[in-house]
Amino acid sequence: MAYDRDLEFVYRSPTKLIFRENAVKDAGIEVEELGCSRALIVTDKGIVDAGLVEPVEKALGKRHAGTYDKCIQDSGYDVVNKATEFARDKGADALISVGGGSVIDTAKGMAILLKEGGKLEDYEGVQMLSRPQTPHVVIPTTAGTGSEVTPSAVIKNRDRNIKMLIHDSHIMPNTAILDPVMTQGLPPMLTATTGMDVMTHAIEAIHAIIAEPIADYVAFGAIRLVVEYLPRCVENGDDLFARGQQQIAATAGGMAFANSQINIVHSLAHSAGGIFGVPHGLANSILLPHVILFILSDCADRYVLVGEALGVYEKGMTGMEAGEAAANAIWEFTKKLGIPQRLRDAGVPEDGLESIADNALNDGVLPFSPKLIVDPEEVLQVYQNAW
Repeated sequence: MAYDRDLEFVYRSPTKLIFRENAVKDAGIEVEELGCSRALIVTDKGIVDAGLVEPVEKALGKRHAGTYDKCIQDSGYDVVNKATEFARDKGADALISVGGGSVIDTAKGMAILLKEGGKLEDYEGVQMLSRPQTPHVVIPTTAGTGSEVTPSAVIKNRDRNIKMLIHDSHIMPNTAILDPVMTQGLPPMLTATTGMDVMTHAIEAIHAIIAEPIADYVAFGAIRLVVEYLPRCVENGDDLFARGQQQIAATAGGMAFANSQINIVHSLAHSAGGIFGVPHGLANSILLPHVILFILSDCADRYVLVGEALGVYEKGMTGMEAGEAAANAIWEFTKKLGIPQRLRDAGVPEDGLESIADNALNDGVLPFSPKLIVDPEEVLQVYQNAW
């Protein structure tokens, strides 16, 4: 793990983690430990219908202030504002998000507005807050986003049709309850694409311009876990051991990129998702190998480590060779998982590529790319290759 610069870093990971089957039974205990008495559950209708909210409500008992179940995919400011009003009416002093990335990010936005007031737009950007926000416990129902341990929330501005980033250490959740049972009913394709979100987080953490050694080790482990256990999760959703290992991978990937940062793959995926509604994990899965080949000459030394994690590095390989092997391995891996390989298969029209290329250059995580990108034509070429 060589670094071609004077190394300085800060590694932050303050979220308490609880991992075991049926750990949701601890939800009330964790709320009490945070000094709170009225916890609002934030979720979506599908999670409620799947029966995943009821055990959390039961665990909270008298501390259950209510349940807001109107979160949607690619949550927007409008959803956060309505949910915050609901939470205020219920007198909530804590939030419990039960769901995937959109639900968790909705709760992060709510945590800000409940504490600070105003409009969510006021807090767009990096480190805009000066104090801890409303206590937040996360119970993930997917194993992908890692949002349970990150300082970031991506929330859609529907007026501008783009995804906006709030990145602030004060919105890192207080507690994450990792319960494999909560991911047991996740359909195979959603399992596969959210799993590739983990893979993308870990690889981007390794090749990021501010990569650092602790995050490297954590990301390396996340990749190894995904390679071994994601296929098992897709093949048999009731394999709770594999589900648990994939949850650990997702959280590890989140810890890695919370410190080293996601970058160019996510910039391109955010744009495709913001304009054409491509699900985030699917966009990352399609774009990841194309981006690797695009940036490889600028970060080839980092791809020895990625190649080792993927199990494709052979002694004597150069970084360029390791990166090419990594890209090919990812293509083969996602094909076997049954994930679509092209943006056209994800609903992106060819005549829309220029618009998402222009938009991608404005994404908040692009500056952490190992390759300096200022020309939308370069990004357009990546999209065209992926189309």
